[in-house]
Amino acid sequence: MVSENARRERLRKELRDARKRASLTQVEVAALLSRPQSYIAKIENGERRIDFIETIQLCKVVGLDPLKLVDILT
Repeated sequence: MVSENARRERLRKELRDARKRASLTQVEVAALLSRPQSYIAKIENGERRIDFIETIQLCKVVGLDPLKLVDILT
């Protein structure tokens, strides 16, 4: 079974990779979410956990299918 920490790390990687594939900077993603850049940086660096709703919002902004993300993480 995959550990919780491994899943969190994979979540961060998938979100970061999706952001980069979308050619978006942390600043641009943060602006689209009306958040400071540090919000995105902390998520990507594992300094901040995000809840389900925040995950869905991030997926939408970076063009990542939330259902695909769930499949990857389970």
